[in-house]
Amino acid sequence: MCARVQAEYTVPCAQCSAVDWGISDEGRFYCRSCHNVIERTREVVDLSFLKLSSRVSTIRGPRKKQAERGHVWMVCEGFQFILKNQADALLALGVHPQFKDDVLCPLWRCYLQKSRQAYTHDPVRSCKFRVMASQTQQARRLTARLTSENSGFWSGSSDTLTYLSARKKRSQSLLSMKKTLALIYLALVWSREALTLSDLLRLVNEGHIPYLNAYEQLPEEMKVTGKDSLIFVVETVPSHHAVHKEAETLIQFLQLPAFPPISQQTLMHPALLSLRYLSDVNLPDELHPWVCRLLEHTGMMDQTLHTFDPHNHPTLPRYDVQAAALIIVTLKLFFCLDDMTEWYVSFTPSDDLRQGKVFNLRRWYKVMQAALIRAQERRDQTRGEVLSFPVYSFLSEKINLKHMKKHPEMRHAPSVVCAGIAEQVQLCFEKLTSCPSGLQDVGPSSFIFCWGDEEESDGPSLHHMKLDEVVTRRYDFLTPLNDMYWHPALRRCLCYNSHYKEVEATLPRSFIWLMQLFAFMFDVKPFCLYEEVLSVERRIFDTRLYRGKSKANAGVLLWSVTRVSPVEAELLTSGFHLQKKKLWPTRDLL
Repeated sequence: MCARVQAEYTVPCAQCSAVDWGISDEGRFYCRSCHNVIERTREVVDLSFLKLSSRVSTIRGPRKKQAERGHVWMVCEGFQFILKNQADALLALGVHPQFKDDVLCPLWRCYLQKSRQAYTHDPVRSCKFRVMASQTQQARRLTARLTSENSGFWSGSSDTLTYLSARKKRSQSLLSMKKTLALIYLALVWSREALTLSDLLRLVNEGHIPYLNAYEQLPEEMKVTGKDSLIFVVETVPSHHAVHKEAETLIQFLQLPAFPPISQQTLMHPALLSLRYLSDVNLPDELHPWVCRLLEHTGMMDQTLHTFDPHNHPTLPRYDVQAAALIIVTLKLFFCLDDMTEWYVSFTPSDDLRQGKVFNLRRWYKVMQAALIRAQERRDQTRGEVLSFPVYSFLSEKINLKHMKKHPEMRHAPSVVCAGIAEQVQLCFEKLTSCPSGLQDVGPSSFIFCWGDEEESDGPSLHHMKLDEVVTRRYDFLTPLNDMYWHPALRRCLCYNSHYKEVEATLPRSFIWLMQLFAFMFDVKPFCLYEEVLSVERRIFDTRLYRGKSKANAGVLLWSVTRVSPVEAELLTSGFHLQKKKLWPTRDLL
């Protein structure tokens, strides 16, 4: 009867233009290709006038359990709701309205088509039958146990088993919670929003974008139970490196074209992004022209270096880490950061220094270190509140079920489990009802620190300070007073692994502290900043070695390659450790 009704209805689907209709248990027509539900319903023939039997039958057992279990849905439907809620949260925070409809939705449709879950004439059917075909006996035993013995393991979605069994084999086509953040980040980069990856992860950690508790916002008929929790319930937010790597994998899987150009007027460009980070770490505004000067010298003003192109530039830049590396290199040019020069300059007495008009690195370090400690305490407290309650319910359920399966004798001892649940609920209730003194609920901000004379600020503002004590005029051009520059080994390692742990003991403490400061702001590991600093320094020195014998750019003095001996050229390319104390004149770099 159902097959005949389906064959008679030959109207193409409005979403994917396919003619492949199915009928749900409620009698509604849905497209088997894209799972689009339409208003048409199956006509029900009234057979009450037929005297078939006067006996009244009662429906029991499985139909009652199926009604309690709710609507059967697919995993991609759940991720679609999560992506929608994450996009709505970004729109509420001020992202352009076109971000959701014009960028994120086409990327999501492209993913569904590439993974053959929708918008295709050859869709991937119910994954549950694929698992039974390959592992018949094991899958049947598992299905019988999930549906009969333990209702806690039953899954509301129809394709959960495939997501769990083939996750490693088809990791690019199967979506995960981490991939939702990668997809959101790609949409932000495409739309050229002023949100970096570190900003996105910080909003997620602070709870402004649903992630850890995103499953709680799913509709009522889409219950996350049993093995669904292994897919939708996550315990931690992924790292900066993990999401960036996942985004690059998605770009290759989706085969995306070249992104819109990141020009100098775009807020993602290092020229403008470095200005924001200079303000956030309370450095003088006069440093920004020197950062732009360094950008021009290294050729990083070119927008092609910051725009993803599968042919010309097939790597996705880490915009925030790159801008921080440029600031660190600029500070090395001015203060050397060798644990000696920077403090010697800070002790130089002058009238402007006594009046507070000239920037002093020692004073900046004291103010910044105190603010950094307070910011760390605020972050720990905020993340503790976000992680305190929503993760526990499914986590405790999975742990208890696994423990009971290994120890059957514990099934008749529920007091131990109840005691643990009661203790956890009491701790969560105390955290929710208590409010620390001095802590106010403020909206999200693009800045980590707040500088000024207000009571709630992190310290006095040093943005207006001048750099007169660390610059001088040579050959009618302003150059840094410091005439030395050091750098570690610049030769690329063939293993493409970071050697930060190996050389950390030989690096100056002031340089390490500066990297840790930006690592805290971006929530990344210090080795990420270290590698990006090396990348900028390679562009500085490789420019003089491989781009001509002599060069002059906008009045900036450059080193002529004819003055470099073969031995010095070998040292320059291979690098050196701090024990050799080999330094290069700063005035030749800028």
